[in-house]
Amino acid sequence: MRIISGKFKGRRFIPPARNWPTRPTTDMAKESLFNILNNRIDYEETIMLDLFGGTGNHCYECVSRGCKDATYVDNFGACIGFVTGIVKELKLESNVNIIKSDVFKFLAKNVKQYTYIFADPPYDLKRLNELPDEIFTKDTLAEGGLLVIEHSTNHDFTLHSRFVEERKYGATLLSFFQ
Repeated sequence: MRIISGKFKGRRFIPPARNWPTRPTTDMAKESLFNILNNRIDYEETIMLDLFGGTGNHCYECVSRGCKDATYVDNFGACIGFVTGIVKELKLESNVNIIKSDVFKFLAKNVKQYTYIFADPPYDLKRLNELPDEIFTKDTLAEGGLLVIEHSTNHDFTLHSRFVEERKYGATLLSFFQ
C-alpha cells in the first residue's frame, strides 16, 4: 500500500494480512479514482468519510492531498489498531477521526454531513444494495457532494436515482453518485 500524491507521496505501509477481512483497492483503481477526484473536489475544503475503511489507505491519500477532516469507519479491531498506529506515526490525530462501528449503525446515528464519501464494502455484503439509500435518506452526503462505492460486477447501481457514472478496473467497479 502506498500514498500516490501529496505531502506523504511515496510513503508505503504494509498492513498485516493474516486473517484480515480486507481487500485493499488496487493501485490501478486507486490511482484512476484520484485522477478523477482531482478534477471534482477541492481536498482542502473536503469533509471526507471513509466507510468500511479497512487499511485506511483512502483516508491517508485524501489527507496527504490536503483534506483536514477525514472520518474513518470500520468494525474490525485489527484494522482500527493498524489505522490508529499509522495516524499516530504520521501525526494526523487532528485530521482523522477513527470510529469503530458497524457502518449501518454508524449511518443510523450520524448527524454530520460529508462532501466526499468513499465506501469499499466487502463484495459479498448482503446489504450492499441498501448502502446508497442509507446515505441519502440520512442526509449524510452534503448538497453537491460526491459518493463513490467500490464493488464487484455482481452489483449494479446504474438505475439508482442518484447514480452518475461507473468506471471499471478489471473486476472492480467504482459507482459515482451525487
